[in-house]
Amino acid sequence: MNAEPALSEVAERRRNTADLIVECLVNEGVEVIFGIPGEENITLMEAIERDGRIRFVLTRHEQGAGFMASTYAYLTGKPGVCLSTLGPGALNLMLPVAQANASTTPLVAICAQGSLNRLYKESHQIVDLESLFRPITQWTSMVMDPNSSPEMVRKAFSMAQHARPGATCLIIPEDVAEKPVDVDAHPLALPRPLHTIPTDGIIQEAVELIRNAKHPIILAGNGISRSHAEQQLMMFAEQCNVPVATTFEGKGVFPDDHPNALGVVGFMHHDYENFAFDTADLILALGFSIQQFDPKKINPHNDKTIIHINTFVEDSDAHYSTALNIRADIGATLYALTTKLREQNVSFDTSQPKIRELLHAETISCANDPAFPMKPQRVVYDTRRAVRRDWTTLVDTGALKMWMARLYPTYQTDTCLIDNSLSTMGWTLPGAVGVSIAQPSKPVLAVMGDGSFMMNIQEIETAVRCGCRMVVLVWVDESYGLIKWKMDIHAGKHEYVDFNNPDVVALAASFGAKGHEITSADELYPVLRRAMCSGSGVDIIACPVDYRENMRLISQLGELDYTD
Repeated sequence: MNAEPALSEVAERRRNTADLIVECLVNEGVEVIFGIPGEENITLMEAIERDGRIRFVLTRHEQGAGFMASTYAYLTGKPGVCLSTLGPGALNLMLPVAQANASTTPLVAICAQGSLNRLYKESHQIVDLESLFRPITQWTSMVMDPNSSPEMVRKAFSMAQHARPGATCLIIPEDVAEKPVDVDAHPLALPRPLHTIPTDGIIQEAVELIRNAKHPIILAGNGISRSHAEQQLMMFAEQCNVPVATTFEGKGVFPDDHPNALGVVGFMHHDYENFAFDTADLILALGFSIQQFDPKKINPHNDKTIIHINTFVEDSDAHYSTALNIRADIGATLYALTTKLREQNVSFDTSQPKIRELLHAETISCANDPAFPMKPQRVVYDTRRAVRRDWTTLVDTGALKMWMARLYPTYQTDTCLIDNSLSTMGWTLPGAVGVSIAQPSKPVLAVMGDGSFMMNIQEIETAVRCGCRMVVLVWVDESYGLIKWKMDIHAGKHEYVDFNNPDVVALAASFGAKGHEITSADELYPVLRRAMCSGSGVDIIACPVDYRENMRLISQLGELDYTD
């Protein structure tokens, strides 16, 4: 009589596709998955539980799962992973997937699908997920063969971290997840990271363009953070004495208190920083992608020489005609350029003290203004005072984004996160959950308008349940403020943008969070500071804001004469 097979052999024979996929995810370094289970991914959920090495964060909406995964990815540098069921669940996941892809954030979405035997016909909850996700991802595919899982998981993560990072989508049919896999099916070995170094000839060509410039300027985007090239950017800017402006998404890659810093560019009106671009003859675009803002804002006549340095070649645009494209590791390229320019003693006198003075004057202009509802300038000023330099602030889309991007000094990379590629509303509340899970030792602040606040409010419950240490500061004006602002610019009036809000204090309490309502200008700083330093829990702060300053800002910038 044959002996009973070893337990390990039985377990090996009984492994299914879901078990193998989980092994592959662990192999990729996945520690957290955000999502909502459904009937069609029960097998995968059971495999995650059996394995025990991946934390599953249950969210209240698939949008929330995607936003949590993308901010988790942004902070850790590893692809975030989110999960949904088929049909409506997968459709809900599409917005954060598109956002991650637009902002070059590595994200892997895992979607369930119905069994293969019903995909060819009309069937309950079946939609063509491959066709839907393909235009908004770097790569999308469906697992058809259980033993192809290791290759497909590896490709999903490889493409998410490609030369141009972004989102990928792996679709797993219900019946495929349940099928057994071969005994020798195992995760693939991970390749060594690829660092592309520019050739000496390319570096010399860039050096010649820089040497021949009279007024060079640096435009730094979020690729600097993604490539961890902040130190090389600093060395280059200091060696050549070149001013540095960042995009909204690049805030923090160059410290705003550095004498070469100009702040951000990308505001809808001709702002202080634009004067530096007006007089520039050479733009060094570092880690920049044109989805972050329209290059017409800085090159309206297409007469600037542009050197584009990034891990990918930029799309075509009439106002972004590049004289030189360097597709290589950004840090290595900047180091090589700095070395060559130092050898040749290349330096410029292109400082812009007046721009720094104008920006600083506006930043502190309402520091003690007692007006209530509060002026945006004072809200930003008090927020900056209350938040430590190394704590992370997420800024949502709306009128507040314009004020925070322009006037919130940022000193370290990844400490002020702004989506200015897809410009999604409502992402920062769930996004703060992702940041809190990535950095549990630090508090995180989400700054939102009252319009975006209500779009993913259900994730307050997720934050409380997961023990997140986070604060949500809601700018209250009972309106979609940015659209009102643009309507006022367009026609001098607005319509269909006003609404009512719930009692935020009572609402927060109903979720188990702490709610605060600001009733005078002097209350915001102490309330926000105490909330950020409380050490635990979720705080929601409602702060009334007077957006009449919006049109005053447009008027002020329109009357500005830089030659004064």
